[in-house]
Amino acid sequence: MKRPGRDDDPDRLYTLTGGRSKPDSDAFDLVTLVVSECAPTQGMQSEHVAILDMCRAPTAVVEIAAELRIPFGIATILLSDLLHAGKITVRHPDVGPAAPWNSVPDSTTLEKVLVGLRNL
Repeated sequence: MKRPGRDDDPDRLYTLTGGRSKPDSDAFDLVTLVVSECAPTQGMQSEHVAILDMCRAPTAVVEIAAELRIPFGIATILLSDLLHAGKITVRHPDVGPAAPWNSVPDSTTLEKVLVGLRNL
């Protein structure tokens, strides 16, 4: 069974990123919200156009990668290009003053989630 994104031709992914394997920015994680700052322009890469169209409303990086059917790392490289060009803005979701965006839930919460998943 072929899995979209995972079993894609490596040449395609290499071409999308111009041969880069890491983004130029560390501004992205799975839940970083991305918002378009402009409309797509003539001659843009089709994935960049799709990202700008998709991000008219705040959209998480993981959603962008899933919609484009590309690995998360490839998505962050494309997003980094758009960020450096000033075509998008990024922000981390506000989780309130008690917990910073990168905090880890306590072990009790994680255990409850695990039990819930096992019960499915």
